[in-house]
Amino acid sequence: MLTRQRKQHILSVLQRDGNVVAKSLSEELALSEDTIRRDLRELAAEGLLQRVHGGALPIAPADTDFASRQQLAPDEKVAIGRAAARLVKPGQVVFIDGGTTAVQLARHLPKNLQATVVTHSPSVAIELVSHTQLEVVLIGGRLFKHSLVAVGAAAMGAIARVHADTYFMGVVGVHAEAGLTTGNIEEAEIKRALMAASAETVVLASSEKLGVASAWVINPVTAATSLLVSPDAPAKALAPLRKAGLAILRSDDPGAG
Repeated sequence: MLTRQRKQHILSVLQRDGNVVAKSLSEELALSEDTIRRDLRELAAEGLLQRVHGGALPIAPADTDFASRQQLAPDEKVAIGRAAARLVKPGQVVFIDGGTTAVQLARHLPKNLQATVVTHSPSVAIELVSHTQLEVVLIGGRLFKHSLVAVGAAAMGAIARVHADTYFMGVVGVHAEAGLTTGNIEEAEIKRALMAASAETVVLASSEKLGVASAWVINPVTAATSLLVSPDAPAKALAPLRKAGLAILRSDDPGAG
């Protein structure tokens, strides 16, 4: 089998099964694991998959800049943001992450809500300017322009001084084995700190984030309280997450607000 044919077969298996196991594929094709690993390395370098121990997972399409992510699943993000907004109760202190779905959450908070929102996202803070009853605390630090959020030591220090009721978390990938992942090491650290400072974590994930992975692990999926998805989320992608023990809320479910 030619290299091109092998790589196409690997991508086909990845699309069909949601993962590739190097050992199984080498046995199937009667090739050495070294050959398969080399193909995986080259495919990863082309941005076509995410290598993990023993094989590969689908690459997270959400691992792009803020402007590009606005074009991914816009209807799902509106539905998830609206449902997440209904989970915020009067008097609570909540962390709202950066990202396009988080902006939708902020956009759908009631104008008369009396609560406190803490965020490291200027985009989220700007959405809340006209919410006169809402206290908005903007965490500062170095601006990570890719995601339009503050990162670094100053942000970490500010987060550590807050005890929040709920953290509404954005991710790049949600995978039962690979965990909650994102595309930048500093973002992963910030998200981990936000989880640690919150009583509950609700992960906001449109369909393209399910069953895929990026390079930096935030935490296992079971570290989150629940996963909020849209009705369009594929059952095949949700099944392993449920099996792992992650509670799943749908944006059309009365339980999601």
